[in-house]
Amino acid sequence: MFEKKTKVKKEIKKKSTLREYIEAFAVALVLALIIKCSVVEAYKIPSSSMEDTLLIGDFLLANKFIYGSKIPLIPAHLPALREPKPGDIVIFKYPGDTKINYIKRCVAVGGQVVEIKDKVLYVDGKIFRDSPKLKHTDPNIYPSGAGIRDNFGPYRVPRGYLFVMGDNRDNSSDSRFWGPLDRRLILGQAMIIHWSWAVDPQAPTVSWYNPLTILESIGYNIVHFLQRVRWTRIGHLIK
Repeated sequence: MFEKKTKVKKEIKKKSTLREYIEAFAVALVLALIIKCSVVEAYKIPSSSMEDTLLIGDFLLANKFIYGSKIPLIPAHLPALREPKPGDIVIFKYPGDTKINYIKRCVAVGGQVVEIKDKVLYVDGKIFRDSPKLKHTDPNIYPSGAGIRDNFGPYRVPRGYLFVMGDNRDNSSDSRFWGPLDRRLILGQAMIIHWSWAVDPQAPTVSWYNPLTILESIGYNIVHFLQRVRWTRIGHLIK
């Protein structure tokens, strides 16, 4: 009789321990989702439009809380700590396809006037204080009427919208080409680079239809790990 009671107690204890693990995992999962949706989220830089501020292969964390992040599971947002301002690097849903995330620098907000003269950006009639890492890769300047890349405007940004541009000015698809950015599409502000992985043209191409290419890629990256990591960029604050 005593042995049966002891056995029952052990089974109850096992079930209790298992339940504790499940509850702890569930709480951790919910907290992770809340943090991801409302506080910070990781993004990868896939293109060169923000060079040399951000490079292809940079992995960054974005502050979603500052502009009023979405509350998980319900169609509502938290109050914004502040609105986006000129100079902020913002992550947003691309207006042409909201399934795609873009990252650009805000150069003007609603009510401001944007004008570009021979590659020089003016906001409200004054030269915009560009990032020291901004670059132009094409020495040619297209005159007004021959395109909008180098000469644009004047254009007044509508209320509730932003004008965004890439720091790699000659190689960026931005508000010059597809118009102002709706404030409601903004996801967060770029905050810090937590990892940076250099592009290697010699690295094997991965094909999900051929599992061997995955193993080849893993092996190649293990061998070249020290060379591919951009150590000096890790922990770099994004400005």
